Amino acid sequence: MGSVRRRRGASTLVLLCAMAVLAAPDLATGTAYAAPAAPGAPAAPGAPAAPGAPAAPLPGPGGKSLEQVRKDIDELYRQAGSATDAYNLAEAETKAQSDKIVEIANLVVAGKERIATLKNRAGAAARAQYRAGGLPPGARLALSDDPNQFLDGAGRLRQGEKAASDLLSELDRTQTDLQRYAEEASERWKKLEANRVKQEESKKQIEEKIKAAEELESKLEAEEKARLIQLEQEAQYRAQTAWLSTGAMKDVNGKATDAGKRAVQFATAQMGKPYKWGAVGPDSFDCSGLTSQAWRAAGRGIPRTSQEQLRLLPKVALKDMRPGDLIIYFDDASHVGMYVGDGAMVHAPRPGRDVTLAGAGSMPIKAVVRPDA
Repeated sequence: MGSVRRRRGASTLVLLCAMAVLAAPDLATGTAYAAPAAPGAPAAPGAPAAPGAPAAPLPGPGGKSLEQVRKDIDELYRQAGSATDAYNLAEAETKAQSDKIVEIANLVVAGKERIATLKNRAGAAARAQYRAGGLPPGARLALSDDPNQFLDGAGRLRQGEKAASDLLSELDRTQTDLQRYAEEASERWKKLEANRVKQEESKKQIEEKIKAAEELESKLEAEEKARLIQLEQEAQYRAQTAWLSTGAMKDVNGKATDAGKRAVQFATAQMGKPYKWGAVGPDSFDCSGLTSQAWRAAGRGIPRTSQEQLRLLPKVALKDMRPGDLIIYFDDASHVGMYVGDGAMVHAPRPGRDVTLAGAGSMPIKAVVRPDA
């Protein structure tokens, strides 16, 4: 009987061991995920399962196997995750364009004020010349019969001509700048509108995919939902085991930097908080919202989305991975988690799930990137 209970509690022990490792001062020691235990199968009501025996598959909606339903749901949420990344990127670009338009507007205001000042100076010079009978003082001195007054007047005349030329040149430059600002503002507005359209399209895709996934789950009975969670765990276990069997973790022993430790502490402190697309805390997160905020808390600003994190952050070899590094998943870079050591990562999985620990190899790895390279 004790043996059966141990097998049923194996999954819980994996989590407890991993959490214990995270609480230790050295985040890159231990074997919590380097040798994962297989998830235990729940016993059928009234008939305890044989030790190690998988539960019988339950039929899903439309006659599909529950495993196929799980795959369908996972794919829908993965597509939603990809659309979420596109939404987040469009949102960031929209903010950047909005900020730039405000900056241009301020430059236009300053330019118009400068032109008004230059015109006032030009007007004052013209009025002074008119009062002097059409000749500036320097010109009158230059026409004097006194050699000293002539030389002084000639010098003043040259200075006056240069001042007038500089005034006209500055006026021309300022007017050219205003024209350039107007053209740039027009381009920014076009990009702003394009980003807003992208946001709306991505938002629609996200809502459609999540709704479809939720509808699939809503058709499941309580027992099926429990079995679905178990199937998710088993799929993650298989993927992690296959990844470890390649020797992927054999040479991984990097130590976290001080900033990396702060990022890991922030990320793991969010465990149990729900996933919400587009969220960056403090009560909920999406996958890249979690990683970007964790590194912000560590004092390092990084790109908001997993795709931009992949594009802009330095890539490192898997063997050089250390706690705090970000693991980018899937070919479209639609998901990201933070490596915490011992073959484990922390991430915000998908709608309906909470921030949690998982095996670093429980999903297809595309790349590892380093925020504090």
